[in-house]
Amino acid sequence: MSDSPEVPGGLVNREGPSTLSGRILERLNKTPIHIGLGIVAVIWLAPTIGLLVTSFRPRSDIQATGWWETINTLRFTTENYSSVLNAQGMLQAFVNNIIISVPSTILPLVIGSLAAYAFSWIKFPLRDTLFLTVIALMMIPAQVAFIPILQLFAQVGFTRNFMGIWLTHTAFALPFGIFLLRNFFITLPKDLIEAARIDGASRFGIFRTIVVPLSVPAIAAYGIFQFLWVWNDLLMALVFVQEPRNWPLTRQISTLLSQYGTEWNLLAAGAFLLMIVPLVVFFSLQRYFVQGLLAGSVK
Repeated sequence: MSDSPEVPGGLVNREGPSTLSGRILERLNKTPIHIGLGIVAVIWLAPTIGLLVTSFRPRSDIQATGWWETINTLRFTTENYSSVLNAQGMLQAFVNNIIISVPSTILPLVIGSLAAYAFSWIKFPLRDTLFLTVIALMMIPAQVAFIPILQLFAQVGFTRNFMGIWLTHTAFALPFGIFLLRNFFITLPKDLIEAARIDGASRFGIFRTIVVPLSVPAIAAYGIFQFLWVWNDLLMALVFVQEPRNWPLTRQISTLLSQYGTEWNLLAAGAFLLMIVPLVVFFSLQRYFVQGLLAGSVK
């Protein structure tokens, strides 16, 4: 027997409790879950909040008190950020981060989407074999390919500009991107694709007008993953960016650490400057992030 209240006609009322006591009881039942999620959120956000507060505190306060005591003093300054941006190469490093991250995100998105569309809806010889080969590439550590790729790029001069790191990020991001997007593309309605073909749409036309608009959550989720990985990357920047004028923030900030080893106010400002863009990107597109994580999980 169902405990749900029934309405005339035998239908079950899914709107929830209608009485005040029922609504209070329902909220009380959810309170432990909300408290637990709140505690997890506070623990996760505490280091970030502490870094943000520290980046605006004067050096004298940082050496004397903890960041949480700023609530009492309310002493803030923007001199930390001015000093960091005026330090040698930091502003240019921020620009370099953007120059590296944007193409290294767009290229895998475009190439991976086209490849995933081909593996999903275009029949060609050895399609499944090639797809399994692409998936197998996900199990190969990127580090094992650094030496041969670096030798190749050094011969053609790609390590003296951004071309080397663009190509490297694109190559290592494609297997995961193709896997993720293909799993989403195959869940699209087959009748819709067939109807477009009957109407005379080309393969690229179907991809542009049907597949891409219906796959925005998966594409956006993959774009978030790729952008955050590239923006925060240090290893590939150390290997494939040889010119100091092209260093991104992740590499340039290490020079700030050596120059200002005890200047925690400057280090906090530099670290949060590195974090601010990924935070903005993630919270701006978070509604697509969860949908993209579930891409292809239900057919």
